[in-house]
Parts: sequence; structure tokens; C-alpha cells
Amino acid sequence: MSNPRNNNSFHVIVIGGGITGTGVARDCALRGLKVLLIERYDITHGATGRNHGLMHSGARYAVSDPANAAECMAENLILRRIARHCVEETDGLFISLPGDDLNYQHRFADACVGAGINAEIISTREAIALEPAVNPNLIGAVRVPDAAIDPFRLTLANVLDAEAHGATILTHHAVTRILTSGSATVGVVATDENGNRAEFHAPVIVNAAGIWGQHIAQLAGVTLNMFPARGALLIFGHRVNNMVINRCRKPSNGDILVPDDIVCVLGTTSDRVPLTEIDNTHVTNHEVDLLLSEGVKLVPRLASTRILRAYAGIRPLVAADSAATGRDISRGIVCIDHALRDGLEGFITITGGKMMTYRLMAQQATDLVCKKLGSKARCTTADTPLPGSEPGPETNEEDELLQPVSFAHRAAEGRHGSRIDMIHDERPEQRALVCECEHVSTAEVDYAISQLRASSLARLRRRTRLGMGTCQGKMCACRAAAMMAQRDGKPEQHIADLNTFLSERWKGIRPVAWGATLSEAQLSALTYQALCGTNLISSPTPSTLPQNEV
Repeated sequence: MSNPRNNNSFHVIVIGGGITGTGVARDCALRGLKVLLIERYDITHGATGRNHGLMHSGARYAVSDPANAAECMAENLILRRIARHCVEETDGLFISLPGDDLNYQHRFADACVGAGINAEIISTREAIALEPAVNPNLIGAVRVPDAAIDPFRLTLANVLDAEAHGATILTHHAVTRILTSGSATVGVVATDENGNRAEFHAPVIVNAAGIWGQHIAQLAGVTLNMFPARGALLIFGHRVNNMVINRCRKPSNGDILVPDDIVCVLGTTSDRVPLTEIDNTHVTNHEVDLLLSEGVKLVPRLASTRILRAYAGIRPLVAADSAATGRDISRGIVCIDHALRDGLEGFITITGGKMMTYRLMAQQATDLVCKKLGSKARCTTADTPLPGSEPGPETNEEDELLQPVSFAHRAAEGRHGSRIDMIHDERPEQRALVCECEHVSTAEVDYAISQLRASSLARLRRRTRLGMGTCQGKMCACRAAAMMAQRDGKPEQHIADLNTFLSERWKGIRPVAWGATLSEAQLSALTYQALCGTNLISSPTPSTLPQNEV
């Protein structure tokens, strides 16, 4: 195995800061490799931060893709062990509604069992007792071990563990060139937001850039046939369901409702978009109407529940058939050794799959990296808890109940798990809330800024959920910006950041802005314009709208 010569030399360079890329960086670092991960924005900026947070049991794919279903179930069990602070064990229901084929339900349940998924057909009465929000007119139900998982928390935990084992994480740098020597890749050129360029060298490069992986492959002179499938989703203002609710039919639009912290997420659509549009997606009125019309069939209460925002993500699918549709393409893992396929040594692409199987994707990619480097180190990620999910000391439940712990402390413990001791909230001012919706305290904000590199409001949101609750940042963003300005003495910078943050929130609100939601948005815009000089509500054309963030 080669030895890095200097600070710009590594064993492996990973391109992409989503869950797959950070998983690869973690696995490589745990195996003793010197790793550099490069991300053009912040971690979770792409599809990882724009999904519904469903922790698949694999049941959704049991009929159409049993191998993928079995992989999901195996990884589901692993994540419950190693990432327990990221998981809410909700269980799930697949329901049949009037007009649905009950024969499909039996076929579905049998396919689940065949894939190793514990699926049980239950009575409609039991389904309603388990999940009162479900459509009372259902004609059938199957209980499965689905769950909810926080993709931001999960990705951050992989980053923290990778860094703890020596990995270097370089965000806000775009790979603009792949360096080659003969028929092998030897490094990359990365450019930061100010146009500064730097070279980094490694004998192996892993392309984990998701849907942008086709562009990275082109830089290396090879071809990927990516299929950009956009999925739109809606976030509702409060949590109406406690179990994941799916429609028991062939996957279609608006057939999954996932409980997510204090809200719930309805998804998804699937529409092919041009590769030129993957950075400029927006949610249309038609997509909102389509999701709503299907969602209320699952849970009628959604018809009277406020929608907080709409957003979209691009699935990184790989199509062998140019005539395929997004629903037809397998969610299976695609790991390509370009030395074998294209004659380009040292270049690996890991794509396809889904968040549920990210750890397995990382294992397959890292196995290939180690093979190329001559390392015999074995994967340990299936048994090594992520930071925040390490086993803690045994505690007495009665003693816990007697401890005067604030709501903010409990919320922070849920987000950061065993790392809660790093958040110091002994004094009353440290327990003061910055974000009431998500119970984010000043102590948690301080921790995120000092320990998690939350240097902007967007980064702070991804690390604490600040601004993701009912008010969408209208009450907390200004407070958090003021805290940041007090720390670094740069108020002008944070006023600009505040404007950017609230404008991003508005882009997600805009497709669902009607009635009271529109009135509230207008009031908030006028208030911030008067106080901070921001201009939140504008009318850019759809082609100029950047991709919404969750």
C-alpha cells in the first residue's frame, strides 16, 4: 500500500458529501486509509437531504426486486444497532383501499416473507387501533418493520467518525478536473467558492457524487448513463401519524407518509428531468395537487392539515435501458470498477442504491479500494456504533425521571445521542430556546458552531433542525444569526446569510402558499424587510429557481 507523501497526498479521494460518500470515507478511515472527501457544497446538500426519511424494511421492493428488498432488511437491522440515535422505530403499515386488489396484498406479504421481512397481514380493526390516522375505509393491512431515520443526523455521524479516524473533509470545493497519468487517475483539482484551486493526489478516486456522478465521470473521460428521476415531497405542519403508512400496490405517486420528528412527510413523485436541470429543480402546482389528492386517500386528515413546504430531490438511478421510467429502474447498488469496464485504473463509481443501503454500498466500494491498494483490512462498519450511538452507562429509569431535565435537553439528546455530554446547558441562559419549534437551545447552537462547523444558518439547520419546524425559521433565524455575529464580530456577513436562509425557506413555501400560509408568509416578509432589509418574496421564473432544501 502506498504511503502519502504530503498533506495533499492520500490513499483515496472520495467525491461527494452525501450519505454514500461519507459512508465510504468512514469505512476507508476505519480500515486505516488516509482519506480525503471533497464536497462542492455542504454535507447532505444533494439527494441525501431531500428524501422522506423512510427507513425501509425493503417491503416496498419485495414484489418487484426481492434481492434489493433483502438488502434493505439486512441493513435496516444493522442501522438499528449502530445508528440508534438516528432511528425512530415506528413500524409501518401497507394498506389496501377500496378499488385495490386484495390478491396483490397476499402476493406482497408472501414476497416480504421470502425476502426475510417480517410482514404480517392484520385486520382492518387492528390497523386502525395501531394507527388512528389511517383511512378508516381501508380493506386490508400488512404490518412491516419500517421506521423513520434522520438523514442529516446519520450523515453527520459518519463524518464525525471518519474525521475521528483521520479522514479530511473538504466542503465547498468543486472537483473541476480529474488528473490522469497514462491510463490511470492520479488525483483531482478542486476549486473553492472564491475560485482558488488546489491539487490533491491519490492512487484511487471514488465517485460518490450521486446524480452529479455522470459529470464527474465525464471529467475522467468515461461514461455513465444516469437517469435523473425527480421526486417531489410535501412536509405537513404537524405529525398526524405515528407509523409509516404505505399504499399496498405497485409503487406510485403520493403513496408514503412518514412521521418525521414533529412533522410528517408525504412522497413521492417520479419524473425524468434533463441533466441540465438537476441543479434547478422546483416543485410545480401540479405535483402539489397530485401528492395531496393521493395523500388524503392514505390519511384523510391531511386535507385539513397545513402544509409547511414542498421540496424535491433527484434520485441517482442508472438506466441500462434508455426507454425505462423512474419507477421501473432497480434501486440496486451499482459499483463500477472503471479499470475493468473502461480501461481507466484507479477510478471507481458507487451509485444507485438508496439511503437504506448506504453502508453496504460503502463496504462494496471500500472493498474494491482496498483490493487496488493491496490492503487486507476488513470492514467493521456493521458492528461499530456511530458517534452518538455508542453504548452508555446503565441508568436507573426512576433516577432519570427525578432529574430536572429541560425539553431542550431531551430534544438535543435525541439529536446527538451519547454526545449530549458535549452540550453544556447547566446555566439558565444556556437552556434558553433559540428555536421553539424544534427545542434548540443556545447551548446546542454553541455546540454546533464550535464542534460541528456550523458556520452558516443552513449548516446549523442540518446539524440541529433549527428552522425546520412549524415557523420555518421565521422566529429563530434572526436569533441564531445574532449569536453567530456575537461570536465572530461580522454582523454584515450574518445579515446576508440570514437573507439567504429565509429566501431558501420561502422557495419551499412558495408552491404551497395559499390561505393562512400565504398571509403568514407576507407578514413575515414585511417584518424582516422592515427590520433587516431582506427581500424574501420575489417571483423568479421556474428555470431560475435553485433546488429547494428540506
